[in-house]
Amino acid sequence: MTERHIIKGGRSDGRDVFEYALLRVVPRVERGECINAGVLVYCRARSYVGVRTHLDEARLLVLDPDADVAGVRAALRAVEGVCAGGTAAGQAAGDDPGRRFRWLIAPRSTVVQPGPVHTGLTTDPAAETERLLELLVR
Repeated sequence: MTERHIIKGGRSDGRDVFEYALLRVVPRVERGECINAGVLVYCRARSYVGVRTHLDEARLLVLDPDADVAGVRAALRAVEGVCAGGTAAGQAAGDDPGRRFRWLIAPRSTVVQPGPVHTGLTTDPAAETERLLELLVR
């Protein structure tokens, strides 16, 4: 079954359903403050899972001057590895893009946490990933 968006008359307009979640850095969980540091995008119709990250170190250190910046960067790189697949994905290397996305959006109680999942329509999931990074993270 395809997830193509159907317009009036039963024709596809070339757009596919995609899901996305923000990656948030929560340096001090007890305070509930966070900054957005990335966006995960999954499009089943195109077998695409991707991530774009951007850590604003200065903003993070305003929330917590003692934040483990190197640890946060390592966690973001790990997410990038899982999205990329292959040997960089570790145990998730053999998983399809959907399973990798679902694993990455599972709730965690770590400093880097996924936000809620949202949906949209796109003709280009990779370009959508970049657009969401600019709109919601940078």
